[in-house]
Amino acid sequence: MSRIQRIEKQTDNRFLNLYELQAVRRSGRVSPYYVASRATDSTQLKAVTGVNKPDGVILYGVYGEKKDRVVLVRQFRYPLGDYVYEFPAGLVEPGEEILQAGIREMYEETGLNFTPKEGGSYSRPFFTTIGMTDESCATVFGYCSGEATNVHQEESEDIQVVLADREECRRILKEEHVAIMCAYMLMHFIASDGDPLAFLDA
Repeated sequence: MSRIQRIEKQTDNRFLNLYELQAVRRSGRVSPYYVASRATDSTQLKAVTGVNKPDGVILYGVYGEKKDRVVLVRQFRYPLGDYVYEFPAGLVEPGEEILQAGIREMYEETGLNFTPKEGGSYSRPFFTTIGMTDESCATVFGYCSGEATNVHQEESEDIQVVLADREECRRILKEEHVAIMCAYMLMHFIASDGDPLAFLDA
């Protein structure tokens, strides 16, 4: 059975760190495996704690009286050297509940007011890119109102707010860079009829 023998922290950064795991393969062979994590020390790694505590939130916000638009951000991402379409998202601060984080992050990134809707098991944290990181995010669903603005964004952020209808979402999926978590939910949005969040009531 595969297992981890030893863990060594390779970096000491505020938001993201690299860890070297001494991985024992099922054959018994030992080799290094590198993992990026939001954990500040090895005792907080999910491989150590076994607890899936969300590092961040992803915000699926529906906009408009007809609930026919979805709130997206077009954000410059340095690993791509380009802009990518995503849902608004951010890290959960210490002691913060995911709904609080969702309301705060939506306002900071888009200027919109966000009214969360109970997501049940759909809002529990899921893992992002498990071959590279132990990061997990909870999805917060809800309705948005107000006027979009970027005045509350941090200086380090290069974000454009997009209120996309189904036709625009189809175009984005065909032509633009899109984060995979966002892409799947846009497919759901396009296929939905009426309120895109009605599935939460089932």
